[in-house]
Amino acid sequence: MPPRKTPTERQRRLGAELRKMRTAAGLSTDYAAGLLGVDRTKISNIESGVRVITPDRVRTLACNYASNNSDYIEALATMAGSRERGWWEQFRGTLPAGLLDIAELEWHAVRVQTSQVMHLPGLLQTEDYARSIFEAVLPRLPRLEVELRVAHRMQRRQVFERSEPLDYVGFIHEAALRMQFGGRSVAKSQLNYLIEMSERPNILLRVVPVGTGAFPGAGHATLYAEGPVRQLDTVQVDSEAGPDFIHAESQLIKYRTHLDWMDTAALSAAHSRDFMRTVMHDL
Repeated sequence: MPPRKTPTERQRRLGAELRKMRTAAGLSTDYAAGLLGVDRTKISNIESGVRVITPDRVRTLACNYASNNSDYIEALATMAGSRERGWWEQFRGTLPAGLLDIAELEWHAVRVQTSQVMHLPGLLQTEDYARSIFEAVLPRLPRLEVELRVAHRMQRRQVFERSEPLDYVGFIHEAALRMQFGGRSVAKSQLNYLIEMSERPNILLRVVPVGTGAFPGAGHATLYAEGPVRQLDTVQVDSEAGPDFIHAESQLIKYRTHLDWMDTAALSAAHSRDFMRTVMHDL
């Protein structure tokens, strides 16, 4: 199979995990190449996500790297064997690749937690609310791209409609609830939609009131996607250049601590729903 031109974040992550195992075992790319009977440059390409690797070859490498974490190895083998074309691929070449990587991350996650300060969660935005956000981007986006981004954002909701809906926890700061993107009518409809979705058993929304004061991560939104094993958790944060994906263990620990703080500080689900109703009625 020919090399990929532009591997996805998930494909790069698989390669990074294989590299991590190899270097932890103190083994060279030449050694890995000998195990698979390939040229050493192909190992480098596999570890960068450019070249495909089969599940059986993942197991071969892991065994010879002396990794004994069977759950971790099988999770990597599943990543290698996942070749289906996701719905987000229809936007390939028309939207930034980072947006597609977010959709793929959410689709394969076991659970997603987010922390929002200014915007409401992307997975729970209405069309009009999302459109108002994309129309405020500078420099202004062409009308077609705005509509493509809105369509992509709406399709991300598929994680809640499939046979096994995604478990989702959203921490929302009061400031985000009160921001009137799109005007009062759009904001009111958006809040009503949030309240409706919060009644689903797999969706937990928690509000952090402004009276809480200072809190960690106040300057940015965070998406924490839990993988099938903890080693495959991923954090996504926004930057000026697009989404950044983080999976270094020290950083994962930091963001887990951040979400633990939010869990302690936020209102209960029932009180959060009442709070959202109050904000909606104040509009």
